[in-house]
Amino acid sequence: MVVLAGAGAAAAIDLRSRRIPNAVTVPLVLAGLGLSVAGIGDVTLGSALVGVALGLLLMLPGYAIGATGAGDLKLLAAMGAVLGARQILVAFIYMAIAGGLLAVAFAIRRRRLTGTLWRAASLVAAPSSTGAAIKAEGAANRFPYGPAIAAGCALAALGI
Repeated sequence: MVVLAGAGAAAAIDLRSRRIPNAVTVPLVLAGLGLSVAGIGDVTLGSALVGVALGLLLMLPGYAIGATGAGDLKLLAAMGAVLGARQILVAFIYMAIAGGLLAVAFAIRRRRLTGTLWRAASLVAAPSSTGAAIKAEGAANRFPYGPAIAAGCALAALGI
């Protein structure tokens, strides 16, 4: 319930404001750690702490190149506290798939699918240009990633 409520709220806020505030992520970390200390659920305190670290580490490369924001990074770390170390890895895989689908949906909506696919292929061929291409002014390359994180974490929490 904590994952679904927290991730759902973060996704809704991100869609509306393009931000995931600390007012969402901090309570999620505290809830995850509190539940683990209280022995509620199957996530131990150690697993919750490792989950936070893994969430940060998994999102750090995307944040470093400007593909994701700090709120996205903090949201996956917070989800790591709730889901634990093993499930945050599962959530990350689901999140990457959901993020790819979301990127395609946004490209279609913006009528830029062909160009987006060509640019994505060129970024794979020349990764050093990735950061500049993502941050290019007026290119509308970015989209809210909170819904992808929410979907990945929800699927992991539900054991799907």
